[in-house]
Amino acid sequence: MMFLPSFKSTFLLWFFILTTCGNQGKAHKKNIVENASPKNDTLQISANQTEAYLPKLKNKQIAIIANQTSVIFKKNGRTHLIDSLLSHDINIVKVFAPEHGFRGQVDAGEHVNDGMDKKTGLPIISLYGKNKKPSDEQLKGIDLVVFDIQDVGVRFYTYIATLQLAMEACAKNNIPILVLDRPNPNIHYVDGPTMQKEHTGFLGMTLIPLVYGMTIGEYATMINEEGWLKNNNKALLTVIPLKSYSRKTNYSLTIRPSPNLPNDTAINLYPSLGLFEGTNVNAGRGTEYQFQRYGASFLDSIQYNFHYTPKSNFGAKYPKEKGKKCFGKDLSKVSRMNEVSMQWIIDAYMNTVDKKKFFITKGFTKHAGTEKLQQQIEAGLSNNEIKKTWQADINAFKKIRAKYLLYPEN
Repeated sequence: MMFLPSFKSTFLLWFFILTTCGNQGKAHKKNIVENASPKNDTLQISANQTEAYLPKLKNKQIAIIANQTSVIFKKNGRTHLIDSLLSHDINIVKVFAPEHGFRGQVDAGEHVNDGMDKKTGLPIISLYGKNKKPSDEQLKGIDLVVFDIQDVGVRFYTYIATLQLAMEACAKNNIPILVLDRPNPNIHYVDGPTMQKEHTGFLGMTLIPLVYGMTIGEYATMINEEGWLKNNNKALLTVIPLKSYSRKTNYSLTIRPSPNLPNDTAINLYPSLGLFEGTNVNAGRGTEYQFQRYGASFLDSIQYNFHYTPKSNFGAKYPKEKGKKCFGKDLSKVSRMNEVSMQWIIDAYMNTVDKKKFFITKGFTKHAGTEKLQQQIEAGLSNNEIKKTWQADINAFKKIRAKYLLYPEN
């Protein structure tokens, strides 16, 4: 029998890990305070509603898809979901880790290795390495899979792809999957180019707009009921909904959902500035203002009075333009966005010294979901002209989306 240490020791492990991660962001006073609990006292995240899901887990062999955000909040701190389940004698057999790893410390795009949690003895299986979908062998003997990861509501943020692939694997093997819902900090709007079928992949598996305005639980229900899983299969899906939550609920994350999303501003700007990942321009990686600025050494220095120099740091070992003086714009004081904006991509493109090298075409198309966006920018279309071309697809998606919304507008 696998040896499992006491709840106290596993709790101390997670407390150390989470507070250590939190120390990485102290240079910026707006960064997420990693040892805090949400300020909203009425909202109950699904993980906190143990009475709703513990009976479903009793006397079963459980696999969990989780990372550093998979916590239960308490008045004086928080407990990782795994620690909580072990304390209730739930038989956790293995843990699957998404991009950035089980503890959220791996760089974007960097492979996550399989391993073993030294304190609990639980095997950690990567879903961002050799395979991105649980294999039949890895699911052998599993009675139920629990998914609990904080999303940010952006199509190219890979946790929803991990969810979809896990649902496909569970459907194939006739294993139920239970999703613990969490708030979406970008739930307040739907916008951006819609993914085209020929460009689907891990940065976008379904034909949805860049920002889709749904919680991860709502999204899971939609892809299941719309037949968007492989071979039109349906998973045996259960979603534990949030309590006292609406699409207007003001919710700030208290744990970085990934290393380069350190605060509310970065999370809010990520849909717009994340598109810089498909260009040769730096979007704040290698600084403490990730996705709150952009710049490059080859942008016109006369046009910009702001500059910075990216360096290796937590979450970015090799940032673009490392060690170079980058000219660009600081967006850390921008008001909360209610749309995806192309103004900054257009601005950078107009002020680069070599437009032919600006786009990393394959990467930009994967992020945008369409070849049209690059073509529109190169053709000189304005932000408003580009956004008008999105509307028909957005309106069609909203009609589908409306069937699966669990939470009111107010």
